[in-house]
Amino acid sequence: MLPPAISGGERNVFNCARKESIVLSGVAMATTNDLRRYPRLPSPNSTILAWQSAGLRHVSHVTNLGLGGLYIQTQDPPPLGTFIQLLFDVPTGEVRARAVVQRSKSKEGMGVKFVAMQQEDRGRFARWLKHLSS
Repeated sequence: MLPPAISGGERNVFNCARKESIVLSGVAMATTNDLRRYPRLPSPNSTILAWQSAGLRHVSHVTNLGLGGLYIQTQDPPPLGTFIQLLFDVPTGEVRARAVVQRSKSKEGMGVKFVAMQQEDRGRFARWLKHLSS
């Protein structure tokens, strides 16, 4: 059983203070979500990736990203729980990963969580994120 909520703000089911996205002058800043392990950053407008699900290949734009996952714009996202393969080029090199769909909204896109990534790919991705956040 969870302890009673502490007064002084809205709490989530884990009795932690809710965190909000920060938008200043129309520019999104790194945001966190109560259930996210890593903050998300807005991706550069030119960020695209290739992804594959059920043998079908797609190319889509990325909206935001973090070490834990990313949000992919697509008109017809697969359902929750679907595993997908990802491939994208970042300035530090090619990154391949396996992910699972955590959020899916028709005509908008999907939020995915990384479930497998080689150490070299994770290093390239982490270096790129560090560059984006500085």
